[in-house]
Amino acid sequence: MRTVGLISANYNSSMFGDLLSSRSLASLPYGGRYRLIDFALSNMANSGITTVGVIAPYNSGSLVDHVGVGRPWSLDRKNGGLFIMPGSAYGLQSSGSRFLLRDIIKCRVFFEKESSDYVIMAGSTDVWNIDFRPLIEQHQKSDKPITMVYKKVPRGEDYFGYFLDIDDDGTVRAINENGYAWSNYFADCFIVDREYMLDFMNWYDTLEYLDMIQIIRENMDTTDIDSFEFKGYLGKIKNPADFLKVNQAMMDYDIRNEVFCNDERPIFTKAQDEAPVLHSPEADVRNSVISAGCRIEGRVENSIIFRSVNVEKGAVVRNSVIMMHGTIGAGAVIDNVIADKYVTISEGVKIYGGDGEPVVIGKGKTI
Repeated sequence: MRTVGLISANYNSSMFGDLLSSRSLASLPYGGRYRLIDFALSNMANSGITTVGVIAPYNSGSLVDHVGVGRPWSLDRKNGGLFIMPGSAYGLQSSGSRFLLRDIIKCRVFFEKESSDYVIMAGSTDVWNIDFRPLIEQHQKSDKPITMVYKKVPRGEDYFGYFLDIDDDGTVRAINENGYAWSNYFADCFIVDREYMLDFMNWYDTLEYLDMIQIIRENMDTTDIDSFEFKGYLGKIKNPADFLKVNQAMMDYDIRNEVFCNDERPIFTKAQDEAPVLHSPEADVRNSVISAGCRIEGRVENSIIFRSVNVEKGAVVRNSVIMMHGTIGAGAVIDNVIADKYVTISEGVKIYGGDGEPVVIGKGKTI
């Protein structure tokens, strides 16, 4: 059965402040060399999906520049390939919205012109490595129009989003929001029959300002929904604290191996050629990721350092994310900080973020 992919990238969050002043959440740099959308695109490509649409936001410049024609994901092809489709203006939108019906309706031509059987719809800001082929196979056998992907999380854990109430046979009976009594966390991903999706747009076109999941939630009595459990690592990024935490998860040996060291399902990204890292004799690097082109003369602990960053002599970087072309001046100390591209921390400056409340420094600033 032929499956196409649709990635929703038309959502942002005011919680990120200056980090999203000139980019979308989907194009936020991650892990020293990636962008968040790389995971959704790689998961599609590694699952044999060769037609992928991306619903882009109004500030899509950095996103379009990064994905290009889809070459890193082998989506630069004559048949199928990558389609960038403009989303609608945000308007009224709740913080958990990922699949705005007005965006989907605006992209109706994508559903109509593709002769596929199924559509996998996914968010663009989760860090995970999933093989969609077992999901497609299960959905085909279930004879239900929708199958939702979920991840079991500890009850009472600080997760925000939708939770699924699932029967013993895997049928979704209810969709709950931010409920501490629930453990089946919706992974912002589902597969739907293409013909059903076209009918769905016709049925609810007058409610196009709502999120698709909200509409399904209110019509559970008339919609048969199956569920699919994802058992791997799922890094959800919905605020700066999540962003810092999920970046630091790269230092966990098991998580790093699962997400990035799978020979059958590599995570692809746009290539950037830089010289190797230069560590001076005074450098002290512990439990950190240092990208190419960096010059390290100070101390780096539990941090992610992107390309071409200079950490000068006597500087200390702890529990932080420093994006491309940054400079940490001699004797400076930063802890729990997220610094955007081209940020300069002057000599001797000390910045300390709180536990769970990192300090965010916008692009190009000098402190």
